[in-house]
Amino acid sequence: MRLIGLAVVLTVGLALAPLAAGAQQAGKVYRIGYLTVPSRETAQGVANMFQLRLRDLGWIEGQNVVVDYRFADRNLDRRPDLAAELARLRADVIVAGANAAVIAAKNATRTTPIVMFLAIDPVGSGLVASLARPGGNITGLTMTAGQEIYGKQLQLLKDAFPRVSRVATLVHHAGPTYARTLPEIEIATRALGLQRRVMEIRDPGEFDKAFAAMTTAHLDAIFVPADSMFFSTEPGSRSSRRRPGSPRCGG
Repeated sequence: MRLIGLAVVLTVGLALAPLAAGAQQAGKVYRIGYLTVPSRETAQGVANMFQLRLRDLGWIEGQNVVVDYRFADRNLDRRPDLAAELARLRADVIVAGANAAVIAAKNATRTTPIVMFLAIDPVGSGLVASLARPGGNITGLTMTAGQEIYGKQLQLLKDAFPRVSRVATLVHHAGPTYARTLPEIEIATRALGLQRRVMEIRDPGEFDKAFAAMTTAHLDAIFVPADSMFFSTEPGSRSSRRRPGSPRCGG
């Protein structure tokens, strides 16, 4: 999380630098919009790290920058309104976590710079034109360069544990890359001679049921494609701890 916070803030700093250099206004206070899908409690750790890294670069809240935090509390219907609100506040830059938040921000403004983090396959999702030349008003970080990365990850899993043959694939049914993820993983598992069982999750409340089913089925490993839901479960919760006897995790 520290690396994510640092990288995001560095990107935000680059977005704000031309504004600060060009304006040269004494006492100018810049505004950052911060939009993310989870609840404040779940996402507070990343938000705190973001604030600390801002200070490292000389951006101090209440002095030369204001950060408007908006948390959707996992209610996807709130995203458009929250993003539109940040646009109305005339944010100089919007920081958006995960594809759902980035899409909402993109729909709210075509001119305000948007810095994404925890985004998945931004090219395939239509967020940017390419990784080298994103174009538009979106830049930032991605958790996966593209769907082809899953084959590499499964190969690493097989290399690390050669006896693995039955693999559960844990996927978020409502995730932004769900439809594109499964075909790529199917191709990779067949090429590696692996048997695949898909375990679909729709919300964090289904984790216990899914892991219980995987344990009962005596699967050898779990492959977890990137999705923001799998990275936002609160530490210490039942779904964030590996049970004794449960399959090894990869991804």
